[in-house]
Amino acid sequence: MAVTLGDIERAAELLRGSIMQTPCTYSKTLSEITGADVFVKFENLQFTASFKDRGALVKLLSLSEEEKERGVIAMSAGNHAQAVAYYARRLGIPAVIVMPRYTPNVKVEHTRAYGAEVILHGGDLSEARAHAEKLAAERRLCMVHPYDDEKIIAGQGTIALEMLEAVPDLEIIVIPVGGGGLISGSAIAAKGIRPGIKIVGVESARFPSMMQALYGLPVTCGRSTIAEGIAVKEPGALTLPIIREYVDKIFTVDEDQIEEAVLLLLEVEKTVAEGAGAVGLAAVRENPDWFSRRKTGLIISGGNIDMTVLAEIIRRGLVRSGRLIRLLVEMRDAPGALADIARHLADSEANIWEIHHQRAFSSIPLKTVEVEFVLEMRGLDHARDTVDVLKKAGYQVRWCR
Repeated sequence: MAVTLGDIERAAELLRGSIMQTPCTYSKTLSEITGADVFVKFENLQFTASFKDRGALVKLLSLSEEEKERGVIAMSAGNHAQAVAYYARRLGIPAVIVMPRYTPNVKVEHTRAYGAEVILHGGDLSEARAHAEKLAAERRLCMVHPYDDEKIIAGQGTIALEMLEAVPDLEIIVIPVGGGGLISGSAIAAKGIRPGIKIVGVESARFPSMMQALYGLPVTCGRSTIAEGIAVKEPGALTLPIIREYVDKIFTVDEDQIEEAVLLLLEVEKTVAEGAGAVGLAAVRENPDWFSRRKTGLIISGGNIDMTVLAEIIRRGLVRSGRLIRLLVEMRDAPGALADIARHLADSEANIWEIHHQRAFSSIPLKTVEVEFVLEMRGLDHARDTVDVLKKAGYQVRWCR
């Protein structure tokens, strides 16, 4: 059965009143930064903080009474797991979820909290999938696939319906790509309504499986990515031909670009995006020729990110932007020497976060100490000015980046 615009419209009717019709709003600041006219679709505001609510609910509503009574099983790195667990509980359906061992803890705990039996198995989605299929056969459970299912694809496609309702003259929709369910459904819906619209997919450069499959190349992927929600090694058998027919371009983005996009969404839009949810913005920033002055829709597909990971992204972002720097300063090992440097730093309006003395593990002369300063700055220009002040005062300074 091929998924059609009519299937997606019927899915939208099923979902009406049961999930959030998330905002799709113009971002003046992101537009200025990227050069595109950026409209952001906030799917991270769904109840389980991702677009997966849509497909999961459509699929569960399609089950027969016998299938609902036996229960369902799903394999997922997190977002699909949470959506299936939550809506299965709402519908009174027993749910088993198999998740790879590396899945962020926030997603595992939320899935358990929604009442599902959670099984951690395998190092990636492929291994989790094999175990889920084995359990499905043993327990006679209905498999709810995260992307390779017509009902799932139709449910995810409702996002594009809402985006074009909000912004009818959108020229491009940029969509994260893992197994392909989101981009497949969205492409069918968008091109069914507006045939000239461009559909652009984005993969992690470490997991470019869909792009490789489209070009007939062997699928080779990395071991990990911050965008674990799209870390898929096996493109869908249903989604691949849809993408080949409807998708105009697929970009890949590197880890540092994804990190910067997560931080930018946090700073500009005051919204939390997981790595997979931020890849669209990363692609628009890195490919200005494709998007310049064009009405571009970005789907923030999810916001489930570990707080430790988010904290590290923020810290690294502060370092990249020069708002947090580390200086190694050589000075006399004598009373008052540290106070003198502190005075120069205060005059430069640098805020001291941390100080570490190093005497033993160093090749500097005796009666000399190397002090490491971690400083809060206003940015790179402020940092350069502060380094110049210390050097003019006679200190040897190394800026460790």
